[in-house]
Amino acid sequence: MRKKLVILSGAGMSAESGIPTFRDMGGMWEKYDVTEVASPQAWKQNPQLVLDFYNQRRKKLLESHPNKGHIIISELEKYFDVYVVTQNVDDLHERAGSSNILHLHGELRKVRSTKYPNLIYELPGWELKLGDLCDKGAQLRPHIVWFGESVDKITDAQQIVKVADILVVVGTSLNVYPAAGLVHFAPKNIPIYVIDPTKPTLVSENNITFITEKASVGLEKLKEMLIT
Repeated sequence: MRKKLVILSGAGMSAESGIPTFRDMGGMWEKYDVTEVASPQAWKQNPQLVLDFYNQRRKKLLESHPNKGHIIISELEKYFDVYVVTQNVDDLHERAGSSNILHLHGELRKVRSTKYPNLIYELPGWELKLGDLCDKGAQLRPHIVWFGESVDKITDAQQIVKVADILVVVGTSLNVYPAAGLVHFAPKNIPIYVIDPTKPTLVSENNITFITEKASVGLEKLKEMLIT
């Protein structure tokens, strides 16, 4: 029976693909607090600004490609039952070939109805406009979990972590909750590998191995450790 390998990935996972972290968007976004472009209040006050923000992020994503780290994760499916729980809203894990992916904070390439949240659509291209409507006539919005909104898939993520035989944390400082709390749902004493250039603050336990490298380099080392 193959072991279950659960990977918790964050912004550092996609940084090597040229995807800027949320708090490092640069350019025009430096003058805005993130809550001004990523909250229900922002959507109510200035929906065009919110759409512009996500349209630019989407355009950047379409110009980007999976990096070596994403590829290694997909290759690990040859040896393990791999489950990816990601805080990232990009689709680079999918494009790299990973099969089982749960997006905690939504998906940038998707949009949903403002009145009927179960109406979710793939967005062709990168631009969502005011006046783009769902099948029932309501405005579409980014399919993103904004600040102040509940992370509905956190319970599903907890259940995935609970059955892990091996847990890998890559590209995340484990400072953003509720995602940061997921590591505490792992079965006691299973091996946990944490890949990050700066060692996150975690309770130092014998079952945690820190690999202080960027995602692609750390995952290459991890692969060698797991399959040799």
